[in-house]
Amino acid sequence: MARSEDQNRRARERAKEVILQAAIEVFEERGVSGASIAEITKRAGVAQGLVSYHFGGKDQLIAAVIDRWFITLLELPSVEGGPDEVLASIIDSVFQATAYAVPLQRVVLAIQQQPATHRLFAESEDRFSEQVTMAEDAVRNLFRARGAADPGLEEVMFRSVLEGVFVKYSVYRDTYPLEDARRWVRRLYDLPEPTVPLPLAVAPREGEPRPRARGGVCEGAGSDD
Repeated sequence: MARSEDQNRRARERAKEVILQAAIEVFEERGVSGASIAEITKRAGVAQGLVSYHFGGKDQLIAAVIDRWFITLLELPSVEGGPDEVLASIIDSVFQATAYAVPLQRVVLAIQQQPATHRLFAESEDRFSEQVTMAEDAVRNLFRARGAADPGLEEVMFRSVLEGVFVKYSVYRDTYPLEDARRWVRRLYDLPEPTVPLPLAVAPREGEPRPRARGGVCEGAGSDD
């Protein structure tokens, strides 16, 4: 029996997602420049031609990975309520996304820093500029509702704190005190302590050495790109 158009569409979407997830894994393990399409398709269990069909080439695949990162950030859930409740929800959502999206974050961090791929990040950033501006405006309005004297500066510093956590956790992963950092950020904004800890999803890889980041002391810093 021939498959329906809807079935074909879902099959294409599944194949595209499998390739994208395999690319994230291989990019994290080998670095973007060291990864090949052959390795990615082998990991995905698909023919190499499907990368060209779904993405066009390696640069377009890298761009799709960056786009996924922006989508992940911009689709963070929030709650309805007063300014304090919404701010607490944003903090918790960012920390939860940080815990669950380590491979993606590490790849995008490397892409941002490497001259050969920085252009691709800038192009993706431009594609999402309107959504990013809207998100920044929403946070500024949130601080304005909380009575901040300079909502624009508060938004910049809030984003800087969260981005700093993202970078540190991307490097130190399971040794970074993510839950303690989450509680510290809540206290910074005079928000109540969370009643439920983050359901951390990232476990150490067997046999993999880890830099340590405990109690404010970081040892063996570095990336394994």
